[in-house]
Amino acid sequence: MRVVAEIPHAAVKITVFAWNGKYLIKLERGPYEQTYKISEMEVATDEAIKQLLDETFINEAVGLFQQMHHNLMLALERIE
Repeated sequence: MRVVAEIPHAAVKITVFAWNGKYLIKLERGPYEQTYKISEMEVATDEAIKQLLDETFINEAVGLFQQMHHNLMLALERIE
C-alpha cells in the first residue's frame, strides 16, 4: 500500500492510498476513521479523487463521525 496524497482539510485528515487496484480514501477525525474503497477505474486521476471529496461529501462524513461518537457514548453508558 502506498500513500498517493494527503489532502488538507480543516475538519478531517484525509489520506489517499493506492492498493490492489483500488484507492482507499481514509478520513480521520479524533479517535474515529472512515475508509472508502474505490476502484482505480472509477477515478482516473488524483484530481478526480479531490473532486469527489467536495464539501457535500465532507459534510456528510462529518455527520457520520458525529453519529459514530453518539453510538459509542450510548454503548459505553449501557455497560456502566
